[in-house]
Amino acid sequence: MTQRVDLATVMDRLSIDAVITGYATAVDDGEWADYRALFTADGRADYRGAGGVEGPAHEVAQWLAGTMRLFPVRQHLIVNRRLDLQDLGGYPGDRAEVGADYLNPMRLESTAAGAGDAEVRDTTPNFVSGGRYAFTLSRTDGGWRIRTVTVHEKWRSAGSLFPAD
Repeated sequence: MTQRVDLATVMDRLSIDAVITGYATAVDDGEWADYRALFTADGRADYRGAGGVEGPAHEVAQWLAGTMRLFPVRQHLIVNRRLDLQDLGGYPGDRAEVGADYLNPMRLESTAAGAGDAEVRDTTPNFVSGGRYAFTLSRTDGGWRIRTVTVHEKWRSAGSLFPAD
């Protein structure tokens, strides 16, 4: 391989990583236009493995927008990313697969009276799940985009991730 091919592969890996991070951020921040923009025109999302829906990304974004209203506090982490970039005889191709684990603490809307009877927002997670994502990505004229994402939930807990003392 030449240095130019090595550099292109590194740049592809960094770009794909940015898409995966953008996915987590868009869901956590409720930025559904950003979520849709991460997908190819025919992109699909499958959340059935976590009790959700499957379909075109733009339709799934609408479902997520409604569902995530129940959890105004959320911050899921995508870790242990394993990236396989298509290899065309030593040159990077236009397809990639990413497997990555996730940890997803969320909080139902909750307020409580605090000092001076002011409302204080409780941000302790009361729903946590974990599992694995399977992403397929394609290189497009606009850069790398998600073609499919499938969620494989492995566990969930309806209690705090960090129990109170």
